[in-house]
Amino acid sequence: MAQTEENAGTTAVPERSATRGRLGVAAVASATFTVVTSEMLPVGLLTPIGDALKVTEGTAGLTLTITGLVGAVSAPLLTPLLGRFDRRTVLCVLMAVLTVGNLLTAWSPDFAVMVAARVLVGIGMGGVWAIAAGLAVRLVPPKSIGSATSLIFSGIAVASVFGVPAGTYIGELTDWRTAFVTVGVLALVVLVALAVLLPRLPAEQEVRLSGVVRLFGEARVRTGLAVVALLVTGHFAAYTYVRPVLEEVSGASAGMIGTLLLVYGVAGVAGNFAAGTVAGRSPRSTLLVISAVLAATVALVPVLGGSVLTAGVLLAVWGLSYGGVSVSTQTWLLASVPEAREAASSLFVGAFNGAIALGALVGGLAADGAGVTAVMWLGCGLAVAALTVTVLGKAPSSGRL
Repeated sequence: MAQTEENAGTTAVPERSATRGRLGVAAVASATFTVVTSEMLPVGLLTPIGDALKVTEGTAGLTLTITGLVGAVSAPLLTPLLGRFDRRTVLCVLMAVLTVGNLLTAWSPDFAVMVAARVLVGIGMGGVWAIAAGLAVRLVPPKSIGSATSLIFSGIAVASVFGVPAGTYIGELTDWRTAFVTVGVLALVVLVALAVLLPRLPAEQEVRLSGVVRLFGEARVRTGLAVVALLVTGHFAAYTYVRPVLEEVSGASAGMIGTLLLVYGVAGVAGNFAAGTVAGRSPRSTLLVISAVLAATVALVPVLGGSVLTAGVLLAVWGLSYGGVSVSTQTWLLASVPEAREAASSLFVGAFNGAIALGALVGGLAADGAGVTAVMWLGCGLAVAALTVTVLGKAPSSGRL
C-alpha cells in the first residue's frame, strides 16, 4: 500500500549496490540537464528562429514562455497523478515525450507547430524535474544522500548556464533546427540510460494535490517560493534577450556571442558548486549574496558593456551568481519541509518554470516596447526585490536535507 508523505520519511531504505546507485544518480542528473537544456535552448537562438518563422524576437521569446507555463502547471499536477506508478517507468515515458517535443520543434514549419512542440517539451520537463529531486534518497546509502542530491540538482544548474551557449554554438556551426535535433537525440540516449541504470522504483509516497497545496501554509516555503519567483523572473526577463542586447550594446558578432555565452556558462557551473557548498550551511546568506551580485551585474551591462571585453567580464560574474540560484533555492525549500520532498519539489518546479515563462513574457514586452536594453533594468529591479524578501522572510535554520 502506498504511504502518505507524513510517514514516508521513516521508511527503511533497502540495501543497494553503491556502484549501481551512483550510476543511477548520474543518469537522473543527465535527465535534469537534458530537460532544462530543452526548455532554455531557444534563448541563444531567438534571432534565427524569428527569421525562419517570420515573427519578432519578442514573439520568438514565447517559445520559452509556453514551455515554462506548461512546466509550471504540469509539475504539481503530474506528481500526484503519477504517484502510484514506478518512478523508472514514469521518467522513461516523460523522456520519450521530451524527445518527440524536441524533434517536432526542429521540424516546425510555422509558429503554430512550434507552439505544439514546446507544449510537449514543457510536459516532459516539468514531470522529470519534479520527480528527480526526491530520488537520491532511494538510490544511495544514507551517508551519500547529500552529495547525490547536489549532483541531481547540478544537472539543472549546469543546464541553466551551459545548455544555452552549447545550443548557440551548434546553431552557429549548422542551424537552429540542428540544435534541437541534437538535444532530441540526447533525450533518447538519456531515456535508454534511465531504463538500464535505474532499479525498479515503485511508488513510495502517495502525494496528493491537497498535500501540495497545504505546504503554502508554511512560512518558510512561502518565502522560498517568493525568492524563486523574483530571482528567476528577473534573470530570464534579461537573459532571454541577451543576444540582441549584446548585439546592440557591444556590437558583438554572432560567433562572438557564442563565445561570451560559453564564458557565462563556465562561470555558472563554478557558481553552482560553490553555492551548493555554502547553501547547506545557510541558504539565506547564500541567496543574499546571489541577489545582490545579480542585481548589480545586470544593471551594469548596458552601462559598461560597450566593449566585448567588459561584456565578457560582466557575463562571467552574472553566470557565477545565477549558477547558484537553483541549488540554493531548492535546498531552502527541501530543508523547510524535509518530510514532504516530492510535494515541495513540485511546488519549486512550478514556481521556477512559471517565473521563467513570466520573465520571458515581460522581457519580451519590455524589449518590444522600450528597446532591448530595458530588459536589463527590469531584471535588476526584480533581483533587488528578491534581496528584500530574503532579508525579511522566514528561512530554514540550515540547508541540511
